Parts: sequence; C-alpha cells; structure tokens
Amino acid sequence: MAWKFMGGKAALLTILLGGLAFATHGEPDRSLALAEYRRPAAIPFPDDNPYRAAKAELGRTLFFEPALSRDGDRTCATCHIPGQDWTDSQPRAPRSDGGFMEFRTPTLLNVAWTEEIYGWDGKFRRLETVARTPLTAPGNMNMPPEEMVRRLAADPNYVKAFAGAFPETAAGDGAVTAERIEQALATFQRLIVSGPAPFDRWVEGDPTAVGAAAKRGFDVFTGKANCAACHSGWNFTDGSFHDIGVATEGAVGRGRFFPGSTALRHAFKTPTLRNVARRPPYMHDGSITNLSAVIDLYDRGGIDRPSRSRDIRPLHLTAREKADLIAFLETLNDAGADGPAYRVIGPVAPRP
Repeated sequence: MAWKFMGGKAALLTILLGGLAFATHGEPDRSLALAEYRRPAAIPFPDDNPYRAAKAELGRTLFFEPALSRDGDRTCATCHIPGQDWTDSQPRAPRSDGGFMEFRTPTLLNVAWTEEIYGWDGKFRRLETVARTPLTAPGNMNMPPEEMVRRLAADPNYVKAFAGAFPETAAGDGAVTAERIEQALATFQRLIVSGPAPFDRWVEGDPTAVGAAAKRGFDVFTGKANCAACHSGWNFTDGSFHDIGVATEGAVGRGRFFPGSTALRHAFKTPTLRNVARRPPYMHDGSITNLSAVIDLYDRGGIDRPSRSRDIRPLHLTAREKADLIAFLETLNDAGADGPAYRVIGPVAPRP
C-alpha cells in the first residue's frame, strides 16, 4: 500500500537518493545544506545612498569623532567597539549619565544585509536613520542636530571632506547637513563585514576546515534543534522578530509597535551568529552569560506562553549534542583583531 500511495518509481528514486546522502568515509552529504550559507560576493548599497570611497572614509572618521557628542566624551565606538566585534561586553548599553539603556548594544557586523528594520524591537526603519537616536538622545551623545552641523561646518577639513563625499554640493555651500552625516555613517557601517571563518572554508569545499564535533553540531543546528529556522543564510539571521521565551513579562519587544499582536509582544530581532562565541553576554538584555546557558534555554523551550514562537519547544538534546552545537558555533569566528577594522569583500552592488 505504501508503494502504491507514493508511486513506485518515485519511491524507488527517493530510496536511491537517500542511499547517496552519505559521501565517502561514512560522512553525510551536507552540500545542499551548506550551500545555503555561502558568503555573498558583494556588499549591497541602496540606490539613494550609493557607495563612494570618500563617503565611506568620512563615515569612518565621524564614527570615531567625539565632537558629535555634546560633552565630547562619547563616540559611536563607545558602545560599538571594533575590537569587541562592534559591540561591547556590557549586558546593556551604558548611558552617559552612568546608568544603562534598555537593551544590549547590538553588533554592527554585516548590517548591510539586515532587513530594512533595525534595532532589537525594530524601532528604526533604515540604517540611514539609526544614528539619529543615539546622536540626539539625552542619555547618549545628547547632541542637538543644529549644534552637530554647526561644529562640523566650522571645521574646514570637514567641509572639504563632505564636499568630496557628496560632490553634488560645492564646498562651503551647505555641504554639511544632518542627513549627510547619517548617510556617511551608514555607508561606513555597511563596510563592517565579518571575515572568512573556518565554517566558510568548509562551505567552499575544504573538509578539514572544521572538526567532527562541529560537523555534527551543524547537523543538530539544521536538524533536531531547528536553529536554522531563524538563524538562516550566510549571516545566520532571518532578520525577523521572535519570542524565544527569554524575556520577562515586563519586557516588550516588537509588540510595542503592534500592541494588538500577541505573537509580537515579546518578540526581538534575530541577531547574527557570526563571531557569536566572542560576543557574550547574549540576548537583547544581556541576561545570559555564555553559550552553554543559551543552548540550555533553547533546550528547555524557554518560557511557555501564548507569544512564544512555534519553532521554540523542548528539544531534549543530549550532552554531546549540546557540546557539538558549541563546537559548530565556534567555527563561525573570523580572525578578529588580526584582521582589518573593516573589510570590503568584493565589488559593491545596489540592493536588489
């Protein structure tokens, strides 16, 4: 009956193909699964803020410029520290008044591939507008836009740099604007790209690039644990929002913008897993200190409540499966401080 239901030839083909799912030496053939994680050839840039080398260099300078903060004591790099994978080691981002912000500092790694909604709760529509809040917020850089423009426009070097970055405007003719500050910063940030990791060498066909435990961990990641449901693609994120059962009832994520949605109430943005083993603490609030505890959270299914994602459930992982998952995640680390501050991985390309 089973053969008749499936269709004899189709069933036979399925069995034959299943028999080919194991490559030489008893290794499963993961080529199709690995292909989903191949690194892209180019960095996407939007049509209304195209890449220009002078603009990227201006953005780099502005990223480390203390004059963009009212008291001159903070820069973008105060929280997004290059040597710490463009985040920091704090559970939540530090405020300028000595307190802490609501969320952990998100990494800037690979933001060029983030969907056009940014922030843990999706409060930012575009990368070009992300900088506006930290630049102007009283608890952060506390800089009124008019004063920010005045300071930079009073510096001849900045006037010249803005004219070069935005040649459609002549030097001294209003070249410095708040919008162009944001565009230059976004251009630089799109060049913050995680470098090749052992996992990438494995994807490209080097079977020795990662160990046996990591390979088993990849199988758990894409299979039993179903991590790939959210951590998909080369950047290991779907760019969406999910309640994974970690936030307390008082912590509202994407749901603050959709108060009528049960599913989004505690939903926070899926972060990239690139360099994840180097970026503790974890979660939007920095409440989990190490990867073992993260895996334990997923294994028990987090907080069971109506908003919890349907992909989150008790996994019943074995101790070896947990260890293998960590071994796999560690293969996503690039060379870190041994590499350049930011990497252009290929020709720039407009966003499709």
